[in-house]
Amino acid sequence: MESKTDGKSSLTSEELAAIEDEDVLNKMLDNTSDFEERRMIRSALRDLLKKKREKREQERGLRQQNLRQQGLSKAGTTGGTVSIGRASMNQQPPINKPSSQPSPSAATPFNRTGGSKASSAAAAPPAAAPNAKNVKQMLLDWCRAKTEPYEGVDIQNFSSSWKDGIAFCALVHRFFPDAFEYSILNPNKPKENFQLAFNTAERLAGCPPLLDADDLVRMNEPDWKCVYTYIQEFYRCLVEKGLVKTKKRP
Repeated sequence: MESKTDGKSSLTSEELAAIEDEDVLNKMLDNTSDFEERRMIRSALRDLLKKKREKREQERGLRQQNLRQQGLSKAGTTGGTVSIGRASMNQQPPINKPSSQPSPSAATPFNRTGGSKASSAAAAPPAAAPNAKNVKQMLLDWCRAKTEPYEGVDIQNFSSSWKDGIAFCALVHRFFPDAFEYSILNPNKPKENFQLAFNTAERLAGCPPLLDADDLVRMNEPDWKCVYTYIQEFYRCLVEKGLVKTKKRP
């Protein structure tokens, strides 16, 4: 990919936003060395992953809503059928006996029982989905738990706790312990640590390089949104490879 000679990027945000293929954006990122273009491509990658994640969550929510509605419909139909059927049976006169109307006390329990089942099912509240704040805290707790055995790692947030690259390396090493020797890493060489973690995660987990080592070392502290997005993507890749087990939600 070539850049314009005047120093301005030949790409526009609109062009990148129209690309919906992660592989295309990753190849564009590999083929350019222009700082501004790399920043724009990484931003487009983050937006694309966020859009796909929101779409998956929306589809999952719709499926759960449909299942709940189907369950309520079945419960209401079953309850009504039992109530009507039993009431009709009570209204039939016994064989060889004079016809008589059933007493209210005989029919009422069945009607009340049938109606209770339907109304109880209808009144059941839907399961509450975790909000963004809870998801962020759960992911932070997960990172802390996975890196707890590693010396030199103390994850308290998604920013300053990751600035020397050691936390990234520890998290990747936890799932791929044969990829590199953790004990020889130097916290005073953050760029090398970033590159090692991101390259290993991409090679073994298929995690796209949403962060750039050169950009991170220029910052006093990493942008927490960028780190959070990357860790989310790394977690998703681990789940797809079966390295992380998730609880199935009802």
